[in-house]
Amino acid sequence: MILERTQSEIVVRLPLTVDLKELQEMLDYFKYKDATSQTRALQTDADNLAVSANKAILEKFKKRRGLK
Repeated sequence: MILERTQSEIVVRLPLTVDLKELQEMLDYFKYKDATSQTRALQTDADNLAVSANKAILEKFKKRRGLK
């Protein structure tokens, strides 16, 4: 494994034996950390937003299917 820092990025070189699924999960985590690094939102805010979005999606699904 080689770790290199340039002026604008960090480059990681890995052998081909690295499990791609695990690597993708790690990259997704880093992307999440980068996206949330400047937020002042609390976890409870995110949880409430998720609950609200899930309710809205469920209501749309019920309406389309004619369910109550």
